[in-house]
Amino acid sequence: MKKLKILLSLLALAALTVFTIYHWVSYKAKHNLYENVTKIPKNKVGLLLGVNKFTYHGNVNLFYKYRLDAAVALFKAGKIEYILVSGDNSRENYDEPTNFKNDLIARGIPSDKIFLDFAGFRTLDSVIRAKEVFGQNEITVISQKFHNQRAIYIADHFNIKAIAFNAKPVKDRNVVILREYLARSKAFIDLIFNVQPKFLGEKITIQ
Repeated sequence: MKKLKILLSLLALAALTVFTIYHWVSYKAKHNLYENVTKIPKNKVGLLLGVNKFTYHGNVNLFYKYRLDAAVALFKAGKIEYILVSGDNSRENYDEPTNFKNDLIARGIPSDKIFLDFAGFRTLDSVIRAKEVFGQNEITVISQKFHNQRAIYIADHFNIKAIAFNAKPVKDRNVVILREYLARSKAFIDLIFNVQPKFLGEKITIQ
C-alpha cells in the first residue's frame, strides 16, 4: 500500500508539472499572437512550420491547408517579404517543404520569395535553424495557435524576436491538445539541457 501511495503521488506530481508547463508556455506567448492580418506587424520573413499535406486516409490535411492559407494571406497583405518553409524531408518520398512550395507558387507566391529548410524535423530545429542557418533574428511564425505558442516560447529562449500568425484551427482539438501537453514538456526539457538541431550546416542568405 505504501508503494502504491508513493507511485500515485509521483504520478500526480508529474501530471501537475505537465499541466503547469503547458499553461506557462501559453502565458509567455500570449502577447505575440495575432489572428488579424491587418493588425500584425511586418517582418521580413515568415517561418511556415511544416506538416504532412495528407492525412492517413489520403485527404488533404486541414492543418496544412490552413497554414498555407495563412502564409498566402500574410504575403499578399505585405506583412512578410519572404516565406521560409521549414519541415521534414528525412525520407525520399516525404517532403513537407517542397509540397508547400509547389502550392504557394500555385497560389501566386513568386518562387524567388520562397526558401526551403529541409531539416526542420521538429519545431526546435525549425526555430533555431531560422536564426543560425538563415540568419533571422526576427520572424513571423505561421501555424495553428497551439503550435505557435510553443514556437514563440522556444524562440524567446534563443533570443529570437518572434511573433506569430494563427492559422485557422482544426476541429479535432482534444487530440491536438493532448499531444501538445506532451510536446511542451519535451520542449521544456530540451531547453534545460540545451538540445540543438539535428543538423545546422552552411549559412543561407535570404534576399
